[in-house]
Amino acid sequence: DGSEPENHGGFFGQGEPNTAYAKYFVGNSYLKPLTDPKETVFVANVTFEPGCRNNWHIHHAAKGGGQLLLCVDGEGWYQEAGKPARSLTPGDVITAEVKHWHGAKAHSWFSHLAVEVPGENTSNEWCEPVSDADYAALEN
Repeated sequence: DGSEPENHGGFFGQGEPNTAYAKYFVGNSYLKPLTDPKETVFVANVTFEPGCRNNWHIHHAAKGGGQLLLCVDGEGWYQEAGKPARSLTPGDVITAEVKHWHGAKAHSWFSHLAVEVPGENTSNEWCEPVSDADYAALEN
């Protein structure tokens, strides 16, 4: 009857609104932690509503570090600075070690597992948002 809410996030589930990092996103995202970072490598399912994307950012590390993105649901974008955006669908795997952004396509929800790669002196530097004009220029 259409009264049931849609479920997003793939088989890992959508999780809760990602309020702690909302200032680094255009649109709404959701976070479902899958592991305890005090016990092992941190893995979380991140779900983006249509049109949602995070700001440009860099995962810094003296050694190792970075982020793995394992796409699990919907359609999204990944772009490294100075390169064209790459379309993402379930099964795609990204190793992010340079300035980049990722998020949903305009017409689709999108989810990926984010894996924090262990390293020495790791930190995350948040940069400028992806502009509406740059995002709209992508072939959504």
